[in-house]
Amino acid sequence: MTDVEWALVRDCLPVPLWLEGRGGQPEAYCHRQMLDAVRYLVAGGITWRAMPGDFPAWDRVYAFARRWRVKGLLAELHDPLRGLVREEAGRDPEPTAAVIDAQSLRAAATVLAATRGYDGGQ
Repeated sequence: MTDVEWALVRDCLPVPLWLEGRGGQPEAYCHRQMLDAVRYLVAGGITWRAMPGDFPAWDRVYAFARRWRVKGLLAELHDPLRGLVREEAGRDPEPTAAVIDAQSLRAAATVLAATRGYDGGQ
């Protein structure tokens, strides 16, 4: 992760309770290191357990990523970076169109369970 990317997402990350003096234990890993590990995993298409030794243990990275996903932080981190990449390419930072394939739509969590499924006639 570049320093520019880190500057964009650093403020989106939650401040650990122990830093605010509200108890808890200090975290053993830097948030930037955890984000780098998740990005490596996604870019390489590898499994959690195949995480190289340069990163923290795979189960710690998974725990951070899961916690951030549940709280919606991964989406918050993605959006500013997407805007930066689009601006560098000379485009509007916010996309004006999207492509959604049928498989993604059927599996979306926002679609009612009763309407999910496959219809071969479509």
